[in-house]
Amino acid sequence: MSIKKILKIILPLVLGGFLVWYSISKISIDVLIGYFKEANYSWIFLGLFFGILSHLSRAYRWKFMLEPLGYKPKFTNSVLAVLVGYLVNLALPRAGEISRATVMANYEKIPFEKGFGTIVAERIADLIMMLSIVAITLFVQFDFIYNLLTKNFNPIKISIAIVVLIIGFYIFSSFVKKATSGFLLKIKTFVSGLIEGVTSIFKMKNKWAFIFHTVFIWVMYVAMFWATVPAIEGLNVPFGGILIGFIAGGFSIAATNGGIGLYPIAVAGALALFNIPTEPATAFGWIMWTAQTAMIIVFGGLAFLLLPIYNKNK
Repeated sequence: MSIKKILKIILPLVLGGFLVWYSISKISIDVLIGYFKEANYSWIFLGLFFGILSHLSRAYRWKFMLEPLGYKPKFTNSVLAVLVGYLVNLALPRAGEISRATVMANYEKIPFEKGFGTIVAERIADLIMMLSIVAITLFVQFDFIYNLLTKNFNPIKISIAIVVLIIGFYIFSSFVKKATSGFLLKIKTFVSGLIEGVTSIFKMKNKWAFIFHTVFIWVMYVAMFWATVPAIEGLNVPFGGILIGFIAGGFSIAATNGGIGLYPIAVAGALALFNIPTEPATAFGWIMWTAQTAMIIVFGGLAFLLLPIYNKNK
């Protein structure tokens, strides 16, 4: 294994370890353990139920991408592959997509490149949903966000920055469109593939079923976050806070291995905007992250064990 690959594995773990220490420094271990002991686990399990529904829906949605290619995998194998992918992502970010395609190649004889291609297309749909939630949050919490920005930043400077960004984006996109080689060509190719992936969704036979499941998956993600809030007695988070906290947590998961260390910090920071005290906000972040991670480890581990057993005749 090359040094570069070793660093890709070690650095995220080191960063995660540092972030865990930093997060714990904001709340004593005894206090954090107390929150875990006193948490209402009925709400936590309800949140996990929503999380499980999202995984099942994701596995079912996958068939709408594979059917046009001539493949109809068993739903059970699709579910197990999805769960294995989530588990692998905890150790190696983005490696879960590779393992997911590998599982289907081994047990459903779906060529790796085709399976992986459908997963990339799915991720594009998920990216659109995440951006949609960000847009909805900006709309729902416009006054709050506007007041927050104008309170902490000069409105004139913000306006100038926006204008500069728009002009800069226009100039940059013009260079990208004319690119014939180098890094800009890679960006051009990526954007073209992104657009092609999005438009292909509307050309598929079961596009409305695919769109329904895509929306359902992300509604369940938000519902999981929402359902876990009452687990901590006295933690009152408005709907806008739930959306902003969910977005912050989502980006933290993308930035580190499963959001280790960073998730509680990001969520606590988001809730702090709504004047929620540091201790319960941090504790909620840790409870939320622990519940999600435990679910992935348990079900992902079971998926690893069940795959060869379920497919023993193959």
